[in-house]
Amino acid sequence: MPVFEYAPAPESRAVVDIAPSYGLFIDGEFGEAGDGKVFKTLSPSSEEVLSEVAQAGAEDVDRAVKAARKAFATWSALPGSERAKYLFRIARIIQERSRELAVLESLDNGKPIRESRDADLPLVAAHFFYYAGWADKLAYAGYGPDPRPLGVAGQVIPWNFPLLMLAWKVAPALATGNTVVLKPAETTPLSALFFADICRQAGLPKGVVNIVTGDGSTGAELVAHPGVDKVAFTGSTEVGKAIARSVAGTRKKVTLELGGKAANIVFDDAPIDQAVEGIIGGIFFNQGHVCCAGSRLLVQESVQEELLDALKRRMRTLRVGDPLDKNTDIGAINSAEQLARIRALADAGEAEGAERWAPECELPSHGYWFAPTLFTGVTQAHRIAREEIFGPVLSVLTFRTPDEAVAKANNTPYGLSAGIWTEKGSRILAMANKLRAGVIWSNTFNKFDPASPFGGYKESGYGREGGRHGLEAYLAGAAEPTSERSEREGERDR
Repeated sequence: MPVFEYAPAPESRAVVDIAPSYGLFIDGEFGEAGDGKVFKTLSPSSEEVLSEVAQAGAEDVDRAVKAARKAFATWSALPGSERAKYLFRIARIIQERSRELAVLESLDNGKPIRESRDADLPLVAAHFFYYAGWADKLAYAGYGPDPRPLGVAGQVIPWNFPLLMLAWKVAPALATGNTVVLKPAETTPLSALFFADICRQAGLPKGVVNIVTGDGSTGAELVAHPGVDKVAFTGSTEVGKAIARSVAGTRKKVTLELGGKAANIVFDDAPIDQAVEGIIGGIFFNQGHVCCAGSRLLVQESVQEELLDALKRRMRTLRVGDPLDKNTDIGAINSAEQLARIRALADAGEAEGAERWAPECELPSHGYWFAPTLFTGVTQAHRIAREEIFGPVLSVLTFRTPDEAVAKANNTPYGLSAGIWTEKGSRILAMANKLRAGVIWSNTFNKFDPASPFGGYKESGYGREGGRHGLEAYLAGAAEPTSERSEREGERDR
């Protein structure tokens, strides 16, 4: 077969204008932190400093919460149809500025431009459009005839999908009449600050959305603030547990979307080429920086050799490099700290006896990079099969029977997602009923829609984001519909 080389196809950086420094966005205005502290945000692909950002302290968080509380009285009193107009306006501005925002996200996060352009930004706009449609229909959502907002929502988002996680949290909060104080990840604050500008461009009333940047201490101050009525967090299980302890015994509502160690299960009747594409997308999308990544591949023994040969052929075609090049498949690891963790766990896999394989690929000399990696000969005792790596590393295990596949898939403290590959619809339904995972894909992986709820079980957190279910966490006195409560109780019994 002839080999076709791709010429560089870089997206222009000129479409985004990054200021030398950014302040906190509180009560509709940007301003410095009370103590003047700042930190630098880097581009993980080049290690260049992109901008200097204010580090919010306790006083700044307090000002933001008070601004949100003041705005709540007016915002919550607006008819849902009026709130919807703002959300529709925000969604349209995001669409208009999508190229600028996609380049910004790839620069600050390290993900390939074609992912930020073709996946992240369309979904961001779609979430605001979707919840704009709910704003005047809350009485029909199934949570009572007159559902009311909670008040001030304190939201802490991760660095893997900065703008998308913002949309997941801000859109339903505003649609239901709440006001927001949002804290973006320390390594990826820029898209949230650009969103603050979008809020001003849309004419959103002052104080409805506030953005406080900083490290983990800023997030801890926000979560613990007595003026916060609702806490929403996406991130690591370790931090999620700390948040749960912090809010225990308070009146605060909490949703936690935490880590995962998803099993992607391939049966012997699955279409191999289609499954390979699902496996590639499941683990190498966004450099594996995905909480629901299919990081454990469970393949039926009879097709293991055929599948692995096809998978390795496909991995050899993956292009690692400049996130702004439209041909890039795998971009930069988000930070030096995350790269060190990935390396440590990959080395542990080798030390424990698993066989490591990676295609030949030349990694850039600057920035944080890790080649797509495959481990075979993995057992359930290996750390790489138990711990969340959060990088482009796939662990391969085998099974003989469906029952063995279920046992291995469920043998994890996590329960966020899973994938099933088979031509038999009856097998898909039977397996899905036994897998302890909040989201299960059949003959596909990593597919998202704003109308579909997302969330996990066990140490993957609790609560749901997206869809009608995503409204419940932001409404006072909302009771889960009886049919869904019965399903959850059945799941716990299983």
